Amino acid sequence: MSAPLLEVRDLAKQYTTRGSTLTILQNISFDIGKGEVVGLVGESGSGKTTIGRSVLRLIEPSAGSVRFDGTELTELSASQMRRARPRMQYIFQDPFASLSPRMTIGEILTEGLKIQGTGNSKERLDRARKALEQVDLPADAVNRYAHEFSGGQRQRIGIARALTLQPEFIVADEPVSALDVSIQAQVINLLRDLQQRLGLTMLFISHDLAVVEYICDRVIVLYLGRVMEIAPSAELYADPHHPYTRALLSAIPSPDPDAHRNRQILKGDIPSPANPPSGCVFRTRCPKAISRCAEVVPELRETAPGRFKACIRDDLNGSVS
Repeated sequence: MSAPLLEVRDLAKQYTTRGSTLTILQNISFDIGKGEVVGLVGESGSGKTTIGRSVLRLIEPSAGSVRFDGTELTELSASQMRRARPRMQYIFQDPFASLSPRMTIGEILTEGLKIQGTGNSKERLDRARKALEQVDLPADAVNRYAHEFSGGQRQRIGIARALTLQPEFIVADEPVSALDVSIQAQVINLLRDLQQRLGLTMLFISHDLAVVEYICDRVIVLYLGRVMEIAPSAELYADPHHPYTRALLSAIPSPDPDAHRNRQILKGDIPSPANPPSGCVFRTRCPKAISRCAEVVPELRETAPGRFKACIRDDLNGSVS
């Protein structure tokens, strides 16, 4: 991995409601190297979006460290954070809800530039037109409104909005999940091309493991606010080490109807963060759980070069296979 652009250590997020505390994230640690695409996967309710928004301080983390290119973001004032934001941008999941219906596309794309005080109105509009061309939309789209575009085109506009500020780092939060399957591949290929052409660093959030395999260099597997496994993409898909990762990968549909796969069906739903299991949070659904899993929270440990796993069976020198 190249030198880290983003370093996250012991990130936590809690909410207090009606006198009870909801722990959404706990002890989240990972790095993303410059020019790297890291996938963040897990079931709904695992905390993926909370991580994406916390690292950019769109919501404030409760604890932990987030260093971007050596700068501790959690210590920046509001004005300092505003000046740092052009270097890091967010692509939202819903391409329609994230675009104001009352603003032209030109106004949407230049809003961030205006807030940052970048250039005059003509220069800002020129940069907006260039961003539209980068996402394969006509420059004259600046004069139209979001409702005039299809879902795939609106997501391209969302991508263009992120590009206008010429960022180095992008959080892409399930950027194709709201799109038709036929359009998803086009948008994913566009993101991959932009990432390579512009040298972007990216945290790619998705529940679609096939998409993650295609676009990501490394993968972080999340369950109920904790990291279960981190590995290079090719290694993780070829040889998953954590029982949860194995279950997720076994559920990927195969294009070959004659292919035989050892399906590992997880029983029940992901627990509520209001009442998480003791010890390992995955133990209530884990086919390899032992009694001590209820007593000890497994640490995320490096089990091989570049591979990390949180499993009590390692602590006992046992195999999860």
